Amino acid sequence: MSKRLRDNLNSRYFEAANALTSKNARHRIVAYVESYDDIYFWRTVLSEFENDKRYFEVMLPSKMNLTRGKKSVLMNFLEGEPLGKDMIACVDADYDYLIQGRTLQSKRVLESEYVFHTYVYAIENFQCYAPSLHNVCVSVTLNDHRIFDFRGYFERFSEALFPLFVWSIMVYRNGNYPKFSITDFNRIADPGGFNVQNPEPSIANVKRKVHTKINDLQRQFPDAKEEYLKTKEDLKELGVTPQTTYLYIQGHHLFDTVVSPMLSKVCNLLRQERQNEIYHAAAHRTQKRNEMSCYENSLQDIKVMLKKNTGYMVSEQFRRLQEDIRRYLSPLE
Repeated sequence: MSKRLRDNLNSRYFEAANALTSKNARHRIVAYVESYDDIYFWRTVLSEFENDKRYFEVMLPSKMNLTRGKKSVLMNFLEGEPLGKDMIACVDADYDYLIQGRTLQSKRVLESEYVFHTYVYAIENFQCYAPSLHNVCVSVTLNDHRIFDFRGYFERFSEALFPLFVWSIMVYRNGNYPKFSITDFNRIADPGGFNVQNPEPSIANVKRKVHTKINDLQRQFPDAKEEYLKTKEDLKELGVTPQTTYLYIQGHHLFDTVVSPMLSKVCNLLRQERQNEIYHAAAHRTQKRNEMSCYENSLQDIKVMLKKNTGYMVSEQFRRLQEDIRRYLSPLE
């Protein structure tokens, strides 16, 4: 059986199953997501909208062959079959939101009432929401001392990247992305050599690389000024500001290359600070050993805590996602 036919039958099956259940039973809505990590994120998102009349079941697109990814989630929709009120798709926005319908996939993601996207590039960008990163450090180290300004750093990091980010979106909109791919952008968006006590050189490093690349792109596309300025204004209207660019760059790059190494260095200092407090406060060797063992057994893994971070729920981008879900559920009330 073809995947298209199987997905169409799935949609009809969920509708029929809901129709056959008791009037007092809760209505089930299946939400297809891209990967295992997405299950927890979208479960967190959708839980708020469950009540005594409906619930969501979050799952991967296929239990038959374990296919994953955005294309797999959207396949039946892209082939012309609607998902339906009992079966929705929940995906990362990637660049589909920002290129505003320039590709078939982007057009379908933005126009379907049954497809929901993150607005930011991916769920990892939400997990790395700068105002919430101090809380992640606290959950990892159990030390609430603020030794680093994450919000300020990522505002400056974003401002350094924004001019080049406009170029990235522009070439993906007009089809010139082979000359400046997301991979190329990521190499420039690597601050490298981050230092907690002196973070400014890492920002300066990004600015230097951005300046060099923009000069190169201007030589390749000497007549692109008007298109660049139009793209820049479009992005601002879509919610991208020079201070929030980090939310729209590739999520895995932000998570693995920028934020995780940074948190590792901040958390190492916070752990050392707490361990020094225990060392100097303990009355004798046995108390010192017991207290240190108790503390170290309470420490958590940085990436695990980042993936469980829900501090993004106060962000404007997340509220836009919630509003989309409310709009979809309104006719079902």
